[in-house]
Amino acid sequence: MGKISMKKITDWVTLAGNSVTLIPLSHDRHDEFVRAIEDGQLHQLWYANVPDPANVHAEIERRLTLHAKGSMLPFAVINNATGIAVGMTSYMNIDANTPRLEVGSTWYARSVQRTALNTEAKFLLLQYAFEELECVAVELCTHFLNHPSRKAIERLGAKLDGILRQHLRAKDGSIRDTCVYSILLNEWPAIKNHLIWLMTKPR
Repeated sequence: MGKISMKKITDWVTLAGNSVTLIPLSHDRHDEFVRAIEDGQLHQLWYANVPDPANVHAEIERRLTLHAKGSMLPFAVINNATGIAVGMTSYMNIDANTPRLEVGSTWYARSVQRTALNTEAKFLLLQYAFEELECVAVELCTHFLNHPSRKAIERLGAKLDGILRQHLRAKDGSIRDTCVYSILLNEWPAIKNHLIWLMTKPR
C-alpha cells in the first residue's frame, strides 16, 4: 500500500514554471480568455471543446461548480512573458481514493499552441500529480479525429489505453470517439526526463 497523501487533489494551488504559470481559475481573467479564444477563432473548431466568447462566464462557472463538487481542479494558464491568460486546463474526473485523475478541458490561444509553454504546462501538471498528489495514473483524452492533440499527447510519452467509441456528443451534435491515453506512476521518471529534454533542447 502506498502512503496516503495529505494533500487533497482539489486544494487550490499555483504551479509556476519558466514560461508558464497555472493559477486557480476565477472570473478575474474573463476578458483575457475571450481575447485568447478570438485569437484563432478557437470556438469554431468542431473537434475542440472551446467555449464561445459569449459563454466564457458560464464555462468558468461550470468549472468552479465541478470544483465545489470535488471532481475538478481548474486552472488559468498564464503566459509568463506577458502576464496574460492564454487558456484553461484542469484536473478532472478526479478519483481521490485511488488516486487518479485526468488532465483535460484544455485549450490554448492559437499564438501559444505547439510552443514550449504547452509542454511546460503539461510537465507542471504531471509533476504535481505524481510527486505531490501521489496519483497512480494520469489520463489524457481527446477526439479520435483531433490529430494535432493526439500527436501532442503521444509526444509526451503517454500510451493509448483504448478508444471509447460513440462516447460523447460534441457541441456540433456529432458523436465523438474518444482516445484515452495514460501515464502511470512508474513511467513518470522516464517521461519526466524526456519532457525536461524537450523543454531545454534548442528549438
